[in-house]
Amino acid sequence: MDQLLDGKTALVTGAGRGLGKAIAEALCGAGARVIAVARTASDLDAMAAERDGRIEPWVEDVTSDDFIARIERLQALDILVNNAGSNRPEPFVEVSDENLDFLIDLNIRSMFRTARAAARVMVRQKSGVIIHMSSQMGHVGSPRRTVYCMTKHAIEGLTKAMAVELAPMGVRVNSVAPTFIETPMTKPMLDNAEFREFVHRMIPMGRTGQPEDVANAVLYLASPLSGMVTGHSLLVDGGWTAQ
Repeated sequence: MDQLLDGKTALVTGAGRGLGKAIAEALCGAGARVIAVARTASDLDAMAAERDGRIEPWVEDVTSDDFIARIERLQALDILVNNAGSNRPEPFVEVSDENLDFLIDLNIRSMFRTARAAARVMVRQKSGVIIHMSSQMGHVGSPRRTVYCMTKHAIEGLTKAMAVELAPMGVRVNSVAPTFIETPMTKPMLDNAEFREFVHRMIPMGRTGQPEDVANAVLYLASPLSGMVTGHSLLVDGGWTAQ
């Protein structure tokens, strides 16, 4: 497994902590050279220092034009993990325009532009893999998450459309759709005992996921093991959406 992605170059957004960090480390552990993108230099530098030069830190804002241009200047890119995103739970009737615009810009627009930039590199080289980080909320609905659900349903649609269009050019496109994973982003929600009980009740396996559960799914989709898989959403949800 440590040579599964030997010689490949991967770019992971939102790589400073949580899911992105676990994914970057898993890809690196499988032999890839990883460009790790985040806004906080200290998070990236600490990770890079542990990986003997196999992780290249990019301190970037994924919504910026400079970041998009930097991707397009790459000479080669084999794997994109489009992971950067966020959530601001609110009751539907109380959603502010500020939060609506923030989540659409980060969870949809920046992911679209990042994928487009990566695809331009991959189409030139006639090969590549794009993996969008979606959510089980891209398949179902949930209270207080209308905007988040909307953005993740959009990503699922984007995955399918990109997969169909780019397949003849040698580029595979899939998504990974996790349930609630224990990360810094979800910690405040899961620290609420009532909410945590609700989550465990909704997951037939009876537990929240760990970042490694998602990283392993990404590793499969990034590797030749999934060579005939495109346009697919790999649910890592403990059975939530099977009910």
